[in-house]
Amino acid sequence: MPQVRANGVNLSYDSVGEGEPLVLVHGSWNDHHSWQPAIEADMRASFTVVSYDRRGHGQSETVPGRGTRRQDEDDLAALIEELGHAPAHVAGSSFGASAVLGLAARRPGLFRTITVHEPPLVGVVADDPESMAQLQPTFTSFDAALDHLRKGEDEQGARLFVEEVAMGPGMWDRLPAPIRETFVRHGQTWLDEQSDPSWAELDLEGLSACAVPVLLSRGTESPAWFATVLDRLAEALPNAQRQTFEGAGHIPHITHPQEYATVLTRFIRAASGDGSASGG
Repeated sequence: MPQVRANGVNLSYDSVGEGEPLVLVHGSWNDHHSWQPAIEADMRASFTVVSYDRRGHGQSETVPGRGTRRQDEDDLAALIEELGHAPAHVAGSSFGASAVLGLAARRPGLFRTITVHEPPLVGVVADDPESMAQLQPTFTSFDAALDHLRKGEDEQGARLFVEEVAMGPGMWDRLPAPIRETFVRHGQTWLDEQSDPSWAELDLEGLSACAVPVLLSRGTESPAWFATVLDRLAEALPNAQRQTFEGAGHIPHITHPQEYATVLTRFIRAASGDGSASGG
């Protein structure tokens, strides 16, 4: 994979297709390969698709010391600029979606459109008692997974996260071995992410200055508190749309790749105003 020096770190990336740039930002526990089903489904036919490994993931550089989501945001900004893709269409999933929105609150000019799926920004619903009650099982599972990882029990932590947070009971053994290995390999990076006291916060006032088209999506099988997070984001964003993936959960680009790719492509084409997502 080629690399780019961005924000003082070497980031590995892949670029396929042709047309306007679409940058994909993966979530925790995995790397750029998580986007491959959706890229192959439709995206590469419509865009120059850039999928990269966030710092500490995949083939990108791991920097010593505690990391922050702000660093991931600045990495994304530098990547877009170093590749000459500003402003770009950008899509993020989970923690990657949080990083996309955090950057958009500070530097909206880097974006043409934004698509985010279920950012775990629990800080924006901290004042909502119902959401916090819904979150208690998730917090309990987080703590249990973190305890495993602090003890070096990376596989146990990964299994718990997959089955109690991300995908549901019994799913660990149903995952292909390479995907299980990817989860285990990135356990300590997730532990590092969770050590950032601001990982779940967002500047909603700053985000309100981002006027580009934004698509906020969730899956019907995901916890209800994600919908409340998206409600708060929709209130802050002046140009937001909503999308629900029926029968999907936290990773529709993997479980429902054709539908995800079709929805994203349609959204960007409509936002372009000319019915086409290509042409630079």
